[in-house]
Amino acid sequence: MTGSNTLDTFLASNHFLAEYLPILIFIGIAAGLALVMLVGSYFSGKQRPDANKLAPYECGFDAFEDARHKFDVRFYLVSILFIIFDLEIAFLFPWAITLSDIGLFGFWSMVVFLGILTIGFIYEWKKGALDWE
Repeated sequence: MTGSNTLDTFLASNHFLAEYLPILIFIGIAAGLALVMLVGSYFSGKQRPDANKLAPYECGFDAFEDARHKFDVRFYLVSILFIIFDLEIAFLFPWAITLSDIGLFGFWSMVVFLGILTIGFIYEWKKGALDWE
């Protein structure tokens, strides 16, 4: 038997497995391509970090310190504000698209929603959550 006949016999006797062969080939190609991209980016990229690349980013603290030290809670307040207003946009876009279909009830529901968010924003502002020293 040649190699081709062996494969044909295997595929014919295992029809169930033959249906999954394209999926296995696709997974193999995807894994190989991902590996090639990772190795290629490692060798083609500069591996010389300077002081700017090692500087703290967004959180304001050195990246290579002990993880158990205390730090300011205002970072969390700013991130929560970002999430709140990001969700607000996520609700506003579909609301604006369907405003003609949902009518007056939908309009006033969104006005109440925006009012609650505005009250929360004013509260955060008055408490000094947006003032960074």
